[in-house]
This record gives sequence, structure tokens and C-alpha cells, in this order.
Amino acid sequence: MYRIIEPESMVALKTILTREIYRFMRIWPQTVLPAAVTTSLYFLIFGTLIGNRIGPMDGMTYRDYIVPGVALMSVITNAYSNVVSSFYSSKFQRNIEELLASPVPNWVILTGYVGGGVVRGLVVGLLVTGIGMLFSDHLSFQHPWVIAAVFLLTATLFALAGFINAVYANSFDDISIVPNFVLTPLVYLGGVFYSIHLLPDFWQKVSLANPILYMVNAFRYGFLGVSDIPVLPALAVVGVGVMVLWAWGLWLLWRGTGLKS
Repeated sequence: MYRIIEPESMVALKTILTREIYRFMRIWPQTVLPAAVTTSLYFLIFGTLIGNRIGPMDGMTYRDYIVPGVALMSVITNAYSNVVSSFYSSKFQRNIEELLASPVPNWVILTGYVGGGVVRGLVVGLLVTGIGMLFSDHLSFQHPWVIAAVFLLTATLFALAGFINAVYANSFDDISIVPNFVLTPLVYLGGVFYSIHLLPDFWQKVSLANPILYMVNAFRYGFLGVSDIPVLPALAVVGVGVMVLWAWGLWLLWRGTGLKS
């Protein structure tokens, strides 16, 4: 009988994924707890202290408005950092060469590492969302399927981005360049703390080039029913991004770029 996935591949996938999950859960005070502390500060400072001065945003309290963006911000940073640090460590220690020399398919290697990043992103994202609900006034889940779709697509997209960053990195300094100089500015300019309708027309158009804007707004729509961007195009942008980065990651493994000495 024809099997879509060979049993050996499933064993390899389960092994890699289990190792990746155990890796970040074993040191949860370093990987999960800091997100809870940072998030509490965001909600306390921006949501409560500054939010009272800003007033309502799109017909709701500022505290409620920023909860989805802050939660998704934690998903982005944790999914990315988990994969980039884990895969580069395997590359630096030359463990990845043994994996590439084995009969394990490239898609299994990629899925295993990315899956670990997705799980960490989701764990931290759920934690941050729970904390946000403690600070919010009346946060609701108006469109659960949108919330779930954006959660999964965003975590996958940035886990793939972390994988690609790790492949090209030649030192531990290289894995911090993209998060510090690309990812962080895009996140803070992606509508996490404000509506782009507050910006002049020119900067509204510039903001549309930021992919994180689409994720944040689709996620906010899932919770609050408001968005600066139509939801279906936003989901399409994220979905296309996932497919492009997935193909790129498989191509890098196939070529052995930066992996085979």
C-alpha cells in the first residue's frame, strides 16, 4: 500500500520536533518567563499609564486595542529566535552535517526545526494573551478562526525566517543582526501600538509595505472586529510569505548552502 509519509520519516520528524520542544521547555525561565514579564510592563506602561492619556482608539479602550498586537509581537520574536538559535547551534557544532548525511528528507529537517519554533511561539503567545486579558477591559474572541489562522501562519513564517537567517549566518553575531535591525523596527512600525489612520497619507502608503502590519491587523480583527487592512488580503499576504520562505528553506537544504564543508 502506498504511503504518503514513510514511517522512518515520521520517526525522524517526531525526534527532531520533540528535541526542539524539550530544548526550550527545559530552560523555560530563559525562553518563556521573560515574555510574561516584558508583556506585563507593556500593558502597565502603554496600556494603563499612557493609554489613559491617549483615550479610545477605533471605538475601544487603548488597553484592549494593543493586546492583540503585543501578543502577536511575542509570537513573532519567540518563533524566530527559537529556530535561529537552535539551528545555528547545530550548524556551529557540526551536528547538522550528520543529519544531512542521513536518509532523512530535507522537508522533515525543515519541518522539525520550524515546528519547534511554532510551538514556542504559540506557548508564549497564549501566555501573553492570558496576561493581556487580565489588563483588558472587555477583550473578546469575535472571530476565533481568524485568530487561529494568524497565530499559526505568523509563527510558521517567522520560524522559517529564523531558519534562513541561521543558514546564512557565519557567526553568533550574524544571528542578531536581522532581529535587531530588521525585525524589531518592522514590529514596532507594524501597527502594534497605533492605527495607521493616525499617520499622514504618505506614511500610510509606506506602512503598507510592512508585512507585519497585515498580520497584526488580521489578528486584531479576530479579537476586536476592527482592522486597518481587509482581512482576507492580509491572510493571503501571510500565506504567500509562508510558501515563499518554505520553498527557500528547502532549496537551501538541497544545495547545502552554508551547511556542507
